[in-house]
Amino acid sequence: MNTTQNDSPHGRVMIVDDSELNRRLLHRYLQREGYETVLSHDGVQALAMLREPSTSHVDVVLLDVMMPHLDGYEVLSAMKRDPHLAHLPVIMITAVDDIESVVRCIELGAMDYLPKPFNAAILRARINSSLVSKRLRDMELEYLEQVGRVTEAAAALEAGSYTSSNLDIVALRSDALGQLARVFRTMADEVQAREERLKMQVRELQIEIDEGRQARKVAEITDSDFFQSLKGRADNLRKILEAPQGTGRE
Repeated sequence: MNTTQNDSPHGRVMIVDDSELNRRLLHRYLQREGYETVLSHDGVQALAMLREPSTSHVDVVLLDVMMPHLDGYEVLSAMKRDPHLAHLPVIMITAVDDIESVVRCIELGAMDYLPKPFNAAILRARINSSLVSKRLRDMELEYLEQVGRVTEAAAALEAGSYTSSNLDIVALRSDALGQLARVFRTMADEVQAREERLKMQVRELQIEIDEGRQARKVAEITDSDFFQSLKGRADNLRKILEAPQGTGRE
């Protein structure tokens, strides 16, 4: 594996070719054009690299058709079956220049097709076109993911597990979705604050109810004939105890 990083906004291109000469030619050309490159010598290695987190961030794949172990058709099919790789644009590069091969590549999901030896201007144009497609797709996926955050926040608010930080990323957007997230977050915060106030009022009311119930129970006891009889006896006993010595009995 060979990776070149140029800190360029152009994009990261994976070159998959069993010919070292072809890899070097493409690598040098793309490097001069400002692209970042990842090199792979066969299809098996390419799939492993695309699935490896440390090298998985690739924007376009330049894929040779005729390779040992796994040819380009098989690699392309495997990529399109993998939900994590299916969105990657693939440009097939091969010395096999016939309509049947072109049709097969397009049917398998290739973005484009380029015969060897490649024309530099056409290659650059097709890579740039693929990059535009990839970036639009990335923006679409990001948008859908953030729409999901808003709907999840609504469900969390209903379930009582909402926190405003869930929408921080979406609220940074400058479009209508960002405005919706900001409005929702403000309204959700107000709803939560109102619920807290209601809970406090309920707790205070419960305390008052409990105190009222306790007072009624006390009143029921103190108003009973039995309690009044005991109270009378207690009063008489207290009077006897408080009376001066020698006057208790006659």
